[in-house]
Amino acid sequence: MNQIRVTLNISQQLFIMGEAHTERMEATTVSYYYQPEDHMCDTEHSNLNSDFKAAAFYMVFVLGLVGNITILWVLLKVMHLKTLTNVCLLNLALSDLLMVLSLPIWALYTQGHYLTGNAMCKVIAGVYQVGLYSGILFVTLMSVDRYLVIVHAVAVLGAKMLRYGVVVSLIIWVVSIAAALPEVIYAAMVMEENTTSCQRLYPQESAQKWKLFRNFSENAVVLFISLPIIIYCYIRVLRVVQRTKNKKRDRAIKLILAIVAVFMVFWVPYNVVVFLKTLQEFGILNSCTPFYHINMAMDLTEMIALTHCCINPVIYAFVGEKFRKCLASVFTKCLRCAKIYQFDSLKTQSNHSKVSENDTSNTGF
Repeated sequence: MNQIRVTLNISQQLFIMGEAHTERMEATTVSYYYQPEDHMCDTEHSNLNSDFKAAAFYMVFVLGLVGNITILWVLLKVMHLKTLTNVCLLNLALSDLLMVLSLPIWALYTQGHYLTGNAMCKVIAGVYQVGLYSGILFVTLMSVDRYLVIVHAVAVLGAKMLRYGVVVSLIIWVVSIAAALPEVIYAAMVMEENTTSCQRLYPQESAQKWKLFRNFSENAVVLFISLPIIIYCYIRVLRVVQRTKNKKRDRAIKLILAIVAVFMVFWVPYNVVVFLKTLQEFGILNSCTPFYHINMAMDLTEMIALTHCCINPVIYAFVGEKFRKCLASVFTKCLRCAKIYQFDSLKTQSNHSKVSENDTSNTGF
């Protein structure tokens, strides 16, 4: 999650007496964030407060854990995986859980409590990246599912669409794992300025290429694939919903607008900052002032993006009428079981009390 420092080789063009002479300079150690001068910008005040970040991570962890486990429980125990929508919900909940389970470790890192061993660092970095990519892609798949069902009425295909959904879900997981592999391979515990942290140590000769690959991958998935698909799908759905005379039309329209707005608020600002980081790699926006602002913006937008783990269950599951009915049914059954258990316990205690009284009276005391 935290951006790191790497070592790069810099080539400089020297022009002497009007003739161009190219000369390879000696390897120079520079910051991961490109700096225009020999000195480093002070990073002490360029990040959000560590306690605030840790508190936000813990809050998202608790809310996301409860919400997504509830979705999995209802889907597997009550609703079952009979539709493409339920398959999408299941995979989205699993993806969010991956992201959620990595947050306590990042919170500990933020507060200065570091775990030892490269294995844990690789696992946490990989889980975070897989959750990031798969979460975005499954939200996109949910949009396509709603588009097909409402605009083209393909729900009548039933089992066939369900098979397609399973295949597409497997492809999304494979793509997400493949995109996260570089993070797993190059993640390591690094000692830097008397502080040990989980960072990415790319090969010296290709460090910039790997960093650019990571940035372009995130930007491509969000800005050039998911966002256009989501906007197109929900515009088409919105047109169909507006033509209906259903009494729930206004509620459906508000939900559609909320889904698009939430995706844009969560992911677009973060990816804009990632793009600005890319510009820094090319020597643009490389003075200390934009460095401070971009670092602060990265922390803030990344935290906003992480909250999708606890918001997705609300906008994609709990607002659904069928899901809410199934959830209410489950809670009703649980309450009935609890009351029956309590009644049986009281009855058993009463019987034991009567037996005790009879035993006492038989003793003659």
